[in-house]
Amino acid sequence: MYDISEKGEKQFKRVEYLLWGLYPMIILMFCKKYQEELPAMDFPPLPGPAGKELLETVSFKAFEAWKSHQTTLINERRMDLSNPESRAFLIEEMHKFFNNQEVAQAEGFVEPEKALDDAVKSFTPPPPPII
Repeated sequence: MYDISEKGEKQFKRVEYLLWGLYPMIILMFCKKYQEELPAMDFPPLPGPAGKELLETVSFKAFEAWKSHQTTLINERRMDLSNPESRAFLIEEMHKFFNNQEVAQAEGFVEPEKALDDAVKSFTPPPPPII
């Protein structure tokens, strides 16, 4: 392992190994969402400086979690992405998400595990048949 320094600002630990010959190396970086070292993204998710900042501070795992949450918001709120206000809302929510702040949820959204737990707790079995 060795460190690569970019102007002394960011430190990436580079771990090299072969994974069935497909990916020659994985770069670990400190993720601001999960507060631990995780595999970095391969390329910037957005164009320009915003994408470069996300590439340096957000892990692949965190960005995948954001994409899932973003899809839920778009679908449940029936957002029109051709509307500039909708896009600005999503960018604002993305920054809140990665900074571990309170983010908007879909209306009436219940975590799947919680919904299943509530369903199991409220289940009452039918009475046995009378023979």
